[in-house]
Amino acid sequence: MIRYSLICDSAHEFEGWFSESADFDRQVSSGFLTCPVCHSAAISKTLMAPSVSTARKKDEMKTVAMDALRRDAFEKLKEAVASIKANSEDVGEKFPEEARKIHYGEADARGIIGQATIDEAQELIDEGIEIAALPVLPDNVN
Repeated sequence: MIRYSLICDSAHEFEGWFSESADFDRQVSSGFLTCPVCHSAAISKTLMAPSVSTARKKDEMKTVAMDALRRDAFEKLKEAVASIKANSEDVGEKFPEEARKIHYGEADARGIIGQATIDEAQELIDEGIEIAALPVLPDNVN
């Protein structure tokens, strides 16, 4: 995973995690990546200090990973994602279709989860359908 420090055109700073550099570019160009404060889609990377791995740095990283506050926050995030999944119907690849049916009153309102491409997600957003990406989290933290 790659972590970027990001900033929107209103100067709100936040972090984003991406599977690869091209993933950031795809999300920005599609408008899928938005500011968590003002929802602006005008996002850019800010300067970050490079992360160089050394034996000492690895020990420091383990310390940060074991920090109780961060571990608790991560556990709460895992619980939130698990709760959303437990209280939603998994519609798989039919997510865009089902989200539209619910939005336009053609199906009963309910929580759903599933898969959508970046283009499909952007189309839903453009139609005014509120969606959110669920993070994929590791099972355990060091």
